Amino acid sequence: MKSYLKFKQFAVLLVMSAFIFSCSDDDDLSGPDISEGDGVPEMETPVEEMDDIAALAIGNENLSSLVAALTRAELVATVQGDGPFTVFAPTDDAFATFLSDNGFATLEDVPVDVLTQVLLNHVVAGKSLSTDLSTTYITSSSTAGVDGRNLSLYVDTSGGVKINGSTVTTADVEASNGVVHIVDQVIGLPNIVDHAVNNPALSDLVGALTADDNTTFTDLLSNAEAKYTVLAPVNAAFMAFENPSDNDINNVLSNHVIGGAALVAEDLSNSYANTLAANADGDFLSLYVNTDDGVTFNGTSAVAIADIVATNGVIHAVDQVIDLPTVVTFATADSANFSSLVGALTAEGQPDFVATLSTPNGTSPAPFTVFAPLNSAFEALAEVPSGDALTDVLNHHVIAEANIVSGDLSDGLVSPATLEGDTLTFAVADGAVSITDGSGNDGINIAVANVQAINGVIHAIDKVLLPNTDN
Repeated sequence: MKSYLKFKQFAVLLVMSAFIFSCSDDDDLSGPDISEGDGVPEMETPVEEMDDIAALAIGNENLSSLVAALTRAELVATVQGDGPFTVFAPTDDAFATFLSDNGFATLEDVPVDVLTQVLLNHVVAGKSLSTDLSTTYITSSSTAGVDGRNLSLYVDTSGGVKINGSTVTTADVEASNGVVHIVDQVIGLPNIVDHAVNNPALSDLVGALTADDNTTFTDLLSNAEAKYTVLAPVNAAFMAFENPSDNDINNVLSNHVIGGAALVAEDLSNSYANTLAANADGDFLSLYVNTDDGVTFNGTSAVAIADIVATNGVIHAVDQVIDLPTVVTFATADSANFSSLVGALTAEGQPDFVATLSTPNGTSPAPFTVFAPLNSAFEALAEVPSGDALTDVLNHHVIAEANIVSGDLSDGLVSPATLEGDTLTFAVADGAVSITDGSGNDGINIAVANVQAINGVIHAIDKVLLPNTDN
């Protein structure tokens, strides 16, 4: 029994000695030195490194066409950059449809410059998760917009997320340098018509442009060789619009298009532009732009959303339909130049000049040629006349039954009688036009010519015309 106990004690000591020896010899189990009170550090959980956008695309078998396109356009390094970027990534099926719709057999058939801009149109600066997106316009990285500007993209979050009509099928695939949203269509480079079609708030405008299967406007505004500024009334504007003068609706729509220029908000100032609407003589109508408080057109229609950039122009969404202007429209809209004239026309005791000068074109005494004194011209008068004398002065500025533009004037030309009865005589030198009034006062200059309305034309002048008081 004693031998057995001694053997048992020896075995226990042997096991303990082996354990102590193994612990002291094993650095991994020795633990930190806490003799100086450093404390026990927390164990760190390894963090898995996140792929960048390019790596995510390469790893997704449904994005092989996108990877091939990025490679061909030499944009792989771009989407590997620091960013952050938001990328709308079309699937292989989306690319197949894009190639078929545009008459390409393979990606190799797409011109590299076109492919590059199409791909950049899917890349937006900054990281925007689906919850960050709202119904609005954002700016893509494509510089295929008119005049080299970055194209706009319309985001519609009213039911899911759509980008220029392309639906996000898988959202919020996060990468180390941004986020990827997989979409079911390639987002093409939008022209003006594409933008109008993709925005539900402009559906009434699209309906008006294409009424009765009319393709005139869609053909015009799809022209890749032209530039346009389009003032696009929103649906609420069309609902509120009444056409009291029964104007040709196509001419009204044309009054929302400025041809030959793509004007962004910073290009606009208090001035006149010409639209594609025209009077009976084919003269393009004027549009008064005012930027004193936001941007308004003809004194009533305000810009709600500015600078929607397309490949062939710029759209500004406006809150009212811009009807065809009369000469009264411009007099009241341009108060900085004509408020004194309007005050005189509407002064107590005066005939209803507003009603007369609003007469529709083709109805006597329209059209009119109005020589409109600037505010400074009235200020220069020693005394503004009143009563019948004021009526005669105002009538002396209007020629009825004629739309006389500056190109119709020649040196020595005598006008038809004004509404007051006297004539005006014109002098033309080096393109400048001056007037001699009924009293023989000469050197009265046309400061702004050819402000064209639907029922006449206005020429702003720097002095008040005085009739012959000896008659």
